[in-house]
Amino acid sequence: MRVCLEGKKVILVPYTKEHVPKYHQWMQDPALLQATGSEPLTLEQEYEMQLSWTQDPNKRTFIVLDKEMVDGDFIQGHPHVEAMVGDVNIYMNDLDDSQMAEIEIMIAETKSHSLGKGLGKEATLMMMAFAIETLGIHMFRAKIGDSNQASLNLFRKLGFEETSYSAIFKEVVVHVEVGDDMEWEMPYSFPRSNLGSILTSKSARKLPEPNQVYDMRLYFQNVF
Repeated sequence: MRVCLEGKKVILVPYTKEHVPKYHQWMQDPALLQATGSEPLTLEQEYEMQLSWTQDPNKRTFIVLDKEMVDGDFIQGHPHVEAMVGDVNIYMNDLDDSQMAEIEIMIAETKSHSLGKGLGKEATLMMMAFAIETLGIHMFRAKIGDSNQASLNLFRKLGFEETSYSAIFKEVVVHVEVGDDMEWEMPYSFPRSNLGSILTSKSARKLPEPNQVYDMRLYFQNVF
């Protein structure tokens, strides 16, 4: 998958081997490991993980770029490591429902996260739109550590509701169904918009062929 998605604040690009060293650097942070429920890996293991992610047909991964940190113009196919701030993933691993996706978002660069720029929220919505349009996803689920208040707040603002709680893993499971009746609280100066209507309307633009940059600022012109 070589599609890139451009938003107002972020660009989502495929996770490539050029991104691995910085990603590995992020994952040395104990706080990030705890927040994401991850185990520390060696650099070699990180490269192996990147390759397995890109080859897994049930997983989609994008690296999140902060547009304000891109040196010069954005170039399709260039990793733009200097602008990396996190990643966003979906997994289609539910044996009972192939159109249910588990979604994860991580903003690892504190200088982007601490400013309250809404990068995680925009990246999450862009990934959800991509999954709905290209994979026919009709339900999203997220598993979040009960101490990760930032992620819990993000998904609750997007309409996710708590499904269950694991005291053993200290993990909250939230979900949202895709439908015309769902509304999203946006962090912008627009009224609430119905994402389901935007995604299913006949006027919605189609996603591009591989090796294209898809401008989601137009796609979400009534939202962002």
